[in-house]
Order: sequence, then C-alpha cells, then structure tokens
Amino acid sequence: MRYGLLLPAGQAQLESGGSARALVRTAVEAERLGFDSVWAGDSLVRPRVEPLTLLAAIAQATGHVTLGTALLIPAYRHPVQAAAAISSLDLLAGGRLVIGVGAGFPGFSEQEFDLVGVRFKTRFSQLDDTVALWRRLWTGDPGSFHGKVLHYDWVPGVPKPARDGGPPIWLGGITPAALDRTARLYDGWLPYPPDPAAYASALTTIRDKETRPVTPALFATIFVDDDAERGMKALDAYCQATYRLPLDTVGQIQVMLTGPDLLTQLGRFVDAGARHVLLRIAAVDPDTFADQLAKAGALLSVLPRTLGQESP
Repeated sequence: MRYGLLLPAGQAQLESGGSARALVRTAVEAERLGFDSVWAGDSLVRPRVEPLTLLAAIAQATGHVTLGTALLIPAYRHPVQAAAAISSLDLLAGGRLVIGVGAGFPGFSEQEFDLVGVRFKTRFSQLDDTVALWRRLWTGDPGSFHGKVLHYDWVPGVPKPARDGGPPIWLGGITPAALDRTARLYDGWLPYPPDPAAYASALTTIRDKETRPVTPALFATIFVDDDAERGMKALDAYCQATYRLPLDTVGQIQVMLTGPDLLTQLGRFVDAGARHVLLRIAAVDPDTFADQLAKAGALLSVLPRTLGQESP
C-alpha cells in the first residue's frame, strides 16, 4: 500500500493566503510525515500553479517521495514540448515521477479544449496519440509519427528520462472506454468513484484485459474529523469553493470521506483493490490545511500498509 497527498495549489487556496513557495514546504512536510507521494493538479478553468513547474521545484527539495500529476491534461501542451518537459522533470526527480493523465470532463472542459485548439470530440484519440508519441520519444526514436489525430512528418529528439522508457503513465476515468484503454495502453489507473463496489467491478474489468501490469490507485477527498456533521460541512464548503457546487452533487461523482469511520471507509476501497491512495484534503485556508495535514499524517501509522503490489 502507498499513500499520497494532493498539494493545495488551486486558486481558492492561493487567494486564501497560500503561496507557491509554501507548496514546496508542504511537499517536504508530507515526505517527513511518511507520505509516499505528492501530486499536483492541472486546469485552465480552475487556475492553479502549473504542475510541471511546481514539481520541478519539489524535486530539488525532496529526497525520495514520488512526484505525480493528478491529473495532467496533455491537450493543453504541444505533445513534443510536453515530452521534453516531462523527461526533463524526470531527470530532476531522479526517476521519481508518475504522470497521471486525463482527457477533461464533459460539460466542464469544452471551453478549455476550444481555447487550445483541440477538438473535444476527439480528445481520447488525442490523449492516446500523445502518450504513444511521448513513449517513442523517450526511447530515443524520433522521426515521423502518425496516429489517429496526430500526424508529424518530423519530430525532434528530447532528453532521455531517468527511467528507461520514461515515467509510468496512469489514466483517470471509470467509463467502459476508459477501462478498456487503461488495460491496453496505460501503467496505472487513478479514478475517484464514490462506491467501493463500482471500483472493484471496474478493476476486475481492467485485470481481465490488461496487457501490462496496471497499478490500481484511488483519488479520495477527505476531512479528518470525528464529528461527522462538522466534517460534512467542511466537505461542502470545499466543494463550493473549488467547484461552486454542493457536496450533494460532487459526492455523487467523487469519493468524499469524513467522520469517525474514515479509516473504515478508506479500508473498503483497499479491500476493493486500491493500492495507491491519493488523499486530497478538503481545506482551503492554509491554517486549516496544516492542521488537517498533521491529522492525515497521524492516520498513516494506522492505515493498512502490507497489502498489494509495489507502486512506482
């Protein structure tokens, strides 16, 4: 079992007194507390500190914690430039990098894709082509590339990553198409379904089709509080600040956990097969986040650690 922390790098946190430099200190503290990984998100609709830039700074300030993106949207960047940036980051991190990727969310991401000139209808082919191009470039095989939507008669070389073949690439999503693509094309799976049974069923689908070992991960939002009512209010406030939506709406899509049985709730996902659990703390204010981080760090000593495969 591995546990990670999503860094509070969004606009809501920055406007509440957070800073980019404080994020680096948070990553250092997470490593000290025993977290196995730290992660940075990506968005144009919800502005945030750019994840690859942030992780480059963290790579120099930490020693062993895994660095990840949750989730990077490759469509925002030119595929070749992104391949060079990611391999450079992997070199700075000494091979500690995992790249979680996604293709946006219907009803939310269309304007972002319009802005960068990528067709939303072909976003999945765009993503798969981009990842295939990255892997080719990372193995030192430039030249031409022709996928379903990406066509280049010439592509240059990029710096060779620290890890042979480049960092592992995990895919978000739990639709049937996402599960099929995860099994065939990706190294890990990072969804956030609120139902452990749905997680278990989806993981079985991946296992039945996988062509390479897939790391089963989970993105879970938590607020550590033995008072369930107070915890639910904190989760709702976080959803309002982050998505401008109530917890009742967000909680139907994403894992949202709090209350005295928080460990039991997380345990259900471990039983369902999750082996790298990424925790997002539902706090915008820096002082509340710091308090929650300490409490989450204390949970690490009692969370299950002995099950499952080794994560990257």
